[in-house]
Amino acid sequence: MSTTSETAAVALGAVQGLTEFLPISSDGHLALARAVLGVRGGALSDTLLLHLGTLVATFAILRADVVRLVREPIAALRTGRTDDPSLREAASVVVASLPTAVIGLGLHDVVAATSDDLAVVAGCLAVSGLFVLSTARTGHGEAQVLSLRASLLLGVVQGLAVLPGWSRSGSTIATAMALGLAPTAAFRLSFLLSLPAVAGACLLELRHPETLAALGPTDALGALVALVVGAAALLALRGVVARGRFAWFAAYLFPLAIAVATFAARAP
Repeated sequence: MSTTSETAAVALGAVQGLTEFLPISSDGHLALARAVLGVRGGALSDTLLLHLGTLVATFAILRADVVRLVREPIAALRTGRTDDPSLREAASVVVASLPTAVIGLGLHDVVAATSDDLAVVAGCLAVSGLFVLSTARTGHGEAQVLSLRASLLLGVVQGLAVLPGWSRSGSTIATAMALGLAPTAAFRLSFLLSLPAVAGACLLELRHPETLAALGPTDALGALVALVVGAAALLALRGVVARGRFAWFAAYLFPLAIAVATFAARAP
């Protein structure tokens, strides 16, 4: 993104901030935005600072949950309370992160090659729509913590979200609800899981010297916009989930998938 104008950087930052948290796929929308703006180059490193911006926004909004997730399990272990729910939640985050890392690494080259393929984006947007729509029937659970087996499944779903158009938040929140989590617990777990996943992906990109060399002032501008817009979007989504309106996003995802598929078919 360092080769783009400041206007394009702001636009892409706003798209990242809004769509990283809403269940409509940030990577899919970034691919679409790049096509509209005429910005080429969809490798993972091109959006590194955009993802760092929304990572900081996630931590800022969920900082109390992050601190609790660290402190309470340690306190439970010190006092011998091995059945404490905080231990199960911490274990759930760790277990779910394992398949996410394996799948993310395995699909790295595939993602780099297809991140601007609008046909792939369209298909994954449709899948995201199915996930989101399913919560109209499954969003009535009361559990606060998942089993370890269920956490593994959730980690697989999150790992597949590296595909462009596959909404990470949409698929993980919907899967957690289908596995019996209460909507607010599903929201919390989904974004707690995103922290190690996004941080790990960013660290992988930062280890390449060419990635650091390509970063410029416009990347930092885009990241700042992504942080501010992302924080607002995350707060809004928490309210939507709590009110049981998460499935409404399907009304946006399905028409968008059709529109992107039509655009891809007509593109030269």
